[in-house]
Parts: sequence; C-alpha cells; structure tokens
Amino acid sequence: MENNITRHIKPLRLEGLPEDMRRELKEARVKRGWSQRELGSRLGLPQMHISGIESGKIVPRYDTLLELVRILDRDLLMVPRALVPVMQSLIRDHLRQDQQGESEERSLYADGDEENSQQERKDEV
Repeated sequence: MENNITRHIKPLRLEGLPEDMRRELKEARVKRGWSQRELGSRLGLPQMHISGIESGKIVPRYDTLLELVRILDRDLLMVPRALVPVMQSLIRDHLRQDQQGESEERSLYADGDEENSQQERKDEV
C-alpha cells in the first residue's frame, strides 16, 4: 500500500537557482567588495561552493541559501504568485530611486497633490 503512495509523489529538485537570483546574489557580494572566498569564509563554505552557487552548478540547501541571502543584507519572502509582478515593480521603482539619489522614504499611496495640500495646511497654521 505504501509503495503505491510514494510512486505518485514526484520529487521537486531545482537544477539550479534561477538566473536572476544568482545574478542578484553576485551583485550584492560584489557591491560589498567581497570575493567569493571572503563570502565563503563568513558562511563557513569553501570558495568553490560559492562559485558553484553563483554559476548554477550547485543548488544550496534552504538553510544555506537563507544564510547567504541574509549575510548579503537581503531576505527571502513568500509572495502569492499573483502579486509577484507587483513586488517586482516595487523593487524596480525602489532601485531606480536609489540610482537617482532619492533615498528619502515616501508613502506608497501618496501622490504629489496630497503632499502639496499637506504643505499648504502647514503654511496656514
């Protein structure tokens, strides 16, 4: 009976991390000025392992990936698939603002008119 159940379960194993994730991990490492060897030593992994992850030849365990992402000042989030395009758009907008030198935080839903009306209210008082 148990053999019938396990026969229908297909293991899901990635052949490698998605290319965009590998690219972002490498960019984050390079931005910090770390070599693969230095990142590996911080994680307790050999340089060859970091190279394998970045090239897609090695698929890290979840706990290793989580440590790697967090040491690079990032995080992994579970997002409903329907919201992935929205999240990607928010990230692109954030990165675009950083490149233009706009580092101050803004309300996600505020538009320019609301900011002007708030300024006018402050001037009236």
